[in-house]
Amino acid sequence: MSVPVAPGRLPFLGHSLPMLRKRFAFTGNLRGQGDLVEVHLGPMRTYFVASPKLTHQVLVTDAPKFHKGRMYDKFRPFVGNGLALSNGAFHLRQRRMMQPAFHRDRIAGYAEIMSRAALDLLDGWRPGEVRQLEADMQGLAVTIVGESLFSTEIGEKAIDEARRSVFVIIKNGILRALSPGFVEKLPIPANREFDEAIARMRAIVHEVIESRRDDDTDHGDLLTMLLAARDPETGEPMTDEQVFDEVVTLLTAGIETTALALAWIFHEIAANPEVEQRVQAEIDDVLAGRQVTIDDVPKLTYLGQVANEVLRKYPLWLVMRRTAEEVELGGAVLAPGTEVILSPYTMHHDPAHFPDPERFDPDRWTPERAALLPKGAYVPFGGGVHQCIGNHFALTEIAIVVATVCSRYRLVPDRPVRTKFTNAAYPNDLMMKVVPR
Repeated sequence: MSVPVAPGRLPFLGHSLPMLRKRFAFTGNLRGQGDLVEVHLGPMRTYFVASPKLTHQVLVTDAPKFHKGRMYDKFRPFVGNGLALSNGAFHLRQRRMMQPAFHRDRIAGYAEIMSRAALDLLDGWRPGEVRQLEADMQGLAVTIVGESLFSTEIGEKAIDEARRSVFVIIKNGILRALSPGFVEKLPIPANREFDEAIARMRAIVHEVIESRRDDDTDHGDLLTMLLAARDPETGEPMTDEQVFDEVVTLLTAGIETTALALAWIFHEIAANPEVEQRVQAEIDDVLAGRQVTIDDVPKLTYLGQVANEVLRKYPLWLVMRRTAEEVELGGAVLAPGTEVILSPYTMHHDPAHFPDPERFDPDRWTPERAALLPKGAYVPFGGGVHQCIGNHFALTEIAIVVATVCSRYRLVPDRPVRTKFTNAAYPNDLMMKVVPR
């Protein structure tokens, strides 16, 4: 089968330049080319998946036939081989060892951290002041993940370093992943900042691990679980390097998605008065004036729909897979080692499944309407064996933070928000006035 080539290919650079310049528009336009489209990153040929059916095939039904792709190769030398980057039997082994850290009883403990951190943030707000909300939400997400990971005093140093370095690693890393190989060797500020941030994170996280390796106390944090985990077949623990890889993975993967979702939720609630009224009414009804707990989260059904709609509208742009064996995909036979690109953003903005996709509509997520979606159309946390292990952690965090804020305040836009793009849409200068309810 002949696979169509995306328009706009340039000599040597391939589609890298138009992809980085136009991003969401570029990949969105590929839907009209076919279910599978050839895209060149520099001289490298890749295949872009443009349908829910093929997305589901890559992520779920044929997942064992795929490994993490080129984008992840660029990160692995710096952030290690944690769950977000590992493949095959090693990935399954690590996932089995880490799963107990995300059981419901553990998340209940993390929920107390989420609630306390949200209240601490609000204690620093003053009625009538204007807050840069994306900065508040980034700091809050770092605090929650950091305190869930590290509960001891030395862990505070790691949390401070995460505040300084995590977003530098995330933002500059995606530029490396989509650029030709020679770019990461250039003496430019982005490369220097990335390398320095990685070195600082590596040093402090290893220091924390070393301080805790012979400590048998259950501190109730994720690091305790990682250090106590044993391979069910061999009984062996993780090495310090494996623990480091998983810690850095949890810091990077566990912060960006939630911080962005929280910032955009408050933006969308303020921009849609009917949504704001329904969110506030539900929170008032469920909480009746008390602080939210994990037992309230399932009862906040409309807030859950709001969270789903934010994760639909503002997901990751690209993820990559590489064929581990010959695969038939959309009528084309892909040889082992072929790079495949998936786009949650493109799937989530397909008008065939999400009419008027730029409109914020939480009622898309009523059980009746959500049940009509084809598999692969909505993939905010990936899918299959590589589905994000922290998805319930993230959804719990979103619900608790939003319920805590909205029970006390309305957030009113102070100016139009601008958007900047990496592998996701970041609100830039999301300035909102704090108005007591």
